[in-house]
Amino acid sequence: MRCPFCHNNETQVTDNRDSEAETRRRRECLKCKKRFTTYEKVENKDIRVIKKDGRREAFDIEKIRKGIIRSCEKRPISTEQIERIVEEIENKIKSLNKKEIRSVAIGDIVMKALKKIDQIAYIRFASVYSEFKDVGVFKISIIEIKKK
Repeated sequence: MRCPFCHNNETQVTDNRDSEAETRRRRECLKCKKRFTTYEKVENKDIRVIKKDGRREAFDIEKIRKGIIRSCEKRPISTEQIERIVEEIENKIKSLNKKEIRSVAIGDIVMKALKKIDQIAYIRFASVYSEFKDVGVFKISIIEIKKK
């Protein structure tokens, strides 16, 4: 593994943490002595996403991560919380054991996860995902959140 600081090829693993989705390794460069973290994941390209218009594309967790990060901007949500949510969503989708999943189903899973941690992030995501056509629909969503 190449050190991201000095680009030396000699590093040493100081700690390993395994989870269902990935292996986290804490590494130390043998030259500059700086530490960094790497993640090893099993790549799963089997899942296809069926878009609203019927197109199909490979499942990409990075798209979900970017959408969640955008929704959580300027909110009191840590990077660790976001990563935990993304991992939960990825595990949930993979546990369905389906070769194809509709983008609508993925959006619903993301919205449920965001709703648990921050209502503003949830509304931000829902406003883009649900493609609110006017303020009335937006207002109804806010009223539903207030009721709960």
